[in-house]
Amino acid sequence: MKLTFRWYGQNDPITLEKIRQIPNMYGIVSAVYDVPAGSVWSMESIMRVKTQALNNGLEFDVVESVPVPEEIKYGGPNAKELTDVYCENIRRLGKAGVKCICYNFMPVFDWLRSELAHKQADGANALAYDEKTVLAMDPLKSELSLPGWDESYTREQLGGLIMKYKSISEEKLWANLETFLKQIIPVAESNDISMAIHPDDPPWGIFGLPRIITTERNLERLLNLVDSPSNGITLCTGSLGALPENDLPKIAKRFAKRIPFAHLRNILRTGNRQFQEVAHPTSCGSLDMYGIVKSLVEGGFDGYVRPDHGRMIWGEDGRYGYGLYDRALGAAYINGLFEAIEKDMGE
Repeated sequence: MKLTFRWYGQNDPITLEKIRQIPNMYGIVSAVYDVPAGSVWSMESIMRVKTQALNNGLEFDVVESVPVPEEIKYGGPNAKELTDVYCENIRRLGKAGVKCICYNFMPVFDWLRSELAHKQADGANALAYDEKTVLAMDPLKSELSLPGWDESYTREQLGGLIMKYKSISEEKLWANLETFLKQIIPVAESNDISMAIHPDDPPWGIFGLPRIITTERNLERLLNLVDSPSNGITLCTGSLGALPENDLPKIAKRFAKRIPFAHLRNILRTGNRQFQEVAHPTSCGSLDMYGIVKSLVEGGFDGYVRPDHGRMIWGEDGRYGYGLYDRALGAAYINGLFEAIEKDMGE
């Protein structure tokens, strides 16, 4: 595996100099952040990120993410034109040597939490989700402020966007995703790029909006829409793990060769559709992190890995979920798991 670390560009308080000091760190996961969804990324901007990484001894093989415009998801009149723009970004990233693009197909809301700094028993704080808190809010009637979604929307814009999805069933969303994939995957193939869809986070519908990348069965359906090595999955353990019925070691082993990218983190399920993010080791939460990594290795996984969301510890103050210290600890833990399992298997 190749160990990577999310970097949010020049404005990220976690510098590349600090990231490179994490043992066995291969590269960064980043993007062009100053271009709105649906626009072409300039080669200058892409190469700037690559050059900054290389100057710090790091590779830039993974982009997270090239955002999919909402109009593509709900199938608006400009979907084809916007998909053409998306394909051009794939070509440009391939020209720059990018090998994997992580993206999602979540309507309106990206990853979503009800709390950014949930206080834990040891004094750390972390992201948390409580379904009751979320459902007590009405995005159509009141100002909405939730972690993980684009707050650049006004209430009127958000309401209008949600209304566009009123007629979009899960099956319609599947159809729109299939149309999108049939256009982008051949472009990804010809540019030696793996597209890695991120599971919905959390993996259930919110505010009446459909969500479809949620379970093992749906992951299988996704891969069968376009049966290509360039049509892959981002295995996000925290996202899929929020549903207790998702057997993550089984999923990891079954789809290992179609997983170019893995987000490894642990969560503690505290109730029905209620969880908080915890430290990475198995003993800290509800997920069998050892079992997941073992299944990836046994299944032939040979992709990119990053420690996903971390807690805020040791007085650190920064981008929620994306501090340095706990993610660095997670990277060390992930390193240990892979080394031990691979040596046990004689690899």
